[in-house]
Amino acid sequence: MKHEFILEGLHCANCAAKIEAKLEKRYGDVRFSFATLELEIRTDEADIRDEVQQIVDSIEDGVIVVPKEEHTHHAHDEHDHHHDHECHDGCCDHGHHEHEHNHEHGHEGGKVKVILLSIAAVLFIAAFILHILGKYEMICNILSILSAVLAGYDVVIEGVKSIFKRRIDETTLMTVAVIAAMVLGEFVEGAAVMVLFGIGELLEDKAVEKSRRDIRKLADIRPDVAYIVEDGKSREARAEDVAIGTILEIPPHTRVPLDGVITEGSTTVDASSLTGESEPVDATVGTELLSGMMNNDNTVYLKTTKAYADSAATRIVKLVEDSSKNKGNHEKLITRFAAVYTPVMIGLALVIAIIPSLITGNWAEWIHKALVCLVASCPCSIVISVPLSYYAGIGAASKEGVLIKGGRFVESIANTKAFAFDKTGTITDNQISIKEIKPIGSYTITEIAALAAAAEAHSAHPVANALRSYCEEHSISVEELKEHREISSHGVTAQRGEDTITVCKRDGKPGISVQLNDSEIGVITLSEHIRSEAPNTLKELKELGIKKTVMLSGDKQESCQNVAQGLALDEVHGELLPEDKVKTVEKLIDECGSCAFVGDGINDAPVLSRATCGIAMGLGSDAAIESADMMLSSENLSSLPRAVRIARKTISTVKANITFSLIVKAVIIILAIMNIAPLWLAVFSDTGVCLICILNAVRLIRRKTK
Repeated sequence: MKHEFILEGLHCANCAAKIEAKLEKRYGDVRFSFATLELEIRTDEADIRDEVQQIVDSIEDGVIVVPKEEHTHHAHDEHDHHHDHECHDGCCDHGHHEHEHNHEHGHEGGKVKVILLSIAAVLFIAAFILHILGKYEMICNILSILSAVLAGYDVVIEGVKSIFKRRIDETTLMTVAVIAAMVLGEFVEGAAVMVLFGIGELLEDKAVEKSRRDIRKLADIRPDVAYIVEDGKSREARAEDVAIGTILEIPPHTRVPLDGVITEGSTTVDASSLTGESEPVDATVGTELLSGMMNNDNTVYLKTTKAYADSAATRIVKLVEDSSKNKGNHEKLITRFAAVYTPVMIGLALVIAIIPSLITGNWAEWIHKALVCLVASCPCSIVISVPLSYYAGIGAASKEGVLIKGGRFVESIANTKAFAFDKTGTITDNQISIKEIKPIGSYTITEIAALAAAAEAHSAHPVANALRSYCEEHSISVEELKEHREISSHGVTAQRGEDTITVCKRDGKPGISVQLNDSEIGVITLSEHIRSEAPNTLKELKELGIKKTVMLSGDKQESCQNVAQGLALDEVHGELLPEDKVKTVEKLIDECGSCAFVGDGINDAPVLSRATCGIAMGLGSDAAIESADMMLSSENLSSLPRAVRIARKTISTVKANITFSLIVKAVIIILAIMNIAPLWLAVFSDTGVCLICILNAVRLIRRKTK
């Protein structure tokens, strides 16, 4: 059984890691995303909310465990003031009220905190001026104490609670540091630490929340309301309540709420939120629209073909949300690192405070140095910025029409050294064109084309479409034949007076045979249509340092070689069964270290699962979404090099944040031992560095990808 919750009010990334670890110890299968605050627990137990709340409270106060369904309904209510929220058995009322109360309380609490910090900052400036002037020491100390109390009373309360809970976090470190500084007579410095820490925490919380909002906007493509047409009138309803087969009105400049087909009207739609392609697309009666598309021009009417939960926008939002729970190796490493790092730093601070003091007898100086080390030891800058970097990178990729299932797949695509492509539907676009027509005997090319098109007139086969297109392009008139009949897996026949026209495969030979009364009168050679973006995509991948690009297909080797001409492919493998494709990819992994496979996700499910990173074209099938690690929702190969660039930039941002944080902390500790670093500089190494790392992570969303 899967339970999903939102941990509202959780701002401390280090605490989040501890909560996840404790829940994992209790339930086993636990996934949590600090970027979205979403918690997922799989267990056989039915009602676990109260116990989860107790576990969360044991680590961090003020965090409300809200079932995701209640949270979603509340979000809908904020967008829709005309509908009442209906709860079952009265159980939702309490949760909804608690959630709403907590939201309002948090908003008011934020205002009070800003006011108190402003007053504390003014008092600190006054104390600092008196300290510089060297006058009125008593007043200076009183102002410093008042400033510290106003700026950090809540920090001290949380710090004391943490001590009673037998755990050490940044509030504990700050409480100990400020009280110790004032005991040592450093009143102004103690006040500076608390004021700077308070301002830093406020800015940090706002930066984290803003980054979450920015990332959520990327997935904000799912309308909550739909306009149902009944008896010629339109009424507003929840999109999730709309049944399949319902007629909806789609006004201009609104998003399509559910997948469906246009029954009336014509317009242009913007599909960039789904595909990353900004070019408007014409849509008229019979055109399929996917939820999340924006209607640009005119009102159209649509008949729904899928339920809200199965529509494209819902699937994309779920993929993006779930992606943050599939953590990358760097995320897992940082979680383990944080668990070891803080105790080690506390031990180092104790060593710095005690051993040199015993030798020199100068306790005040070495305790001060130890306090700087304590304040600098908080790992929040790393613990917050790393998951945010991954989630921002995944969000940036979604803007380009690439859906990545998690941080570990960001790492996979960033480090991929080889790409294997399926031929049909990937390198080619499933369209067939006429390459050559060879008449036999006295017949002409025009006559062969006309007869073949006439025989295929009632067929929906790609060959029939190719013949119709050829005749239209060359202005060839096609007569009407009779008694059309399809021969399974062979071809078609039709009657022209007393004569039988047959269009069929040639036994053991390439091409399509056109026959008159079982005598061959012409041969048609077909060619597959290569995707227009395929040549440039393969070239770009080579420029990005990809060692090998390979095409795999079940078609004949000769056909594959024809398609591969002029493309930047190192190897072409034809006549492969599904298990042969798996073996070829395994060989590429052995040779290059890693290999991504790009395919349609239906016939290629085994090789998609085996590849280092399986990439499916489009969102059409559940099999593709299930077996692939990435989806090209744009169904355009040109988004593939952009995905590689975004993934590499994401990994470099993660590494840069980790390196920057550790270097700054190391420098602060060295300066502290040298008696150069004051306490306020240690605060910068905590909140200041954290803020810089968060802003660096969020840059991934706003960055333009070439």
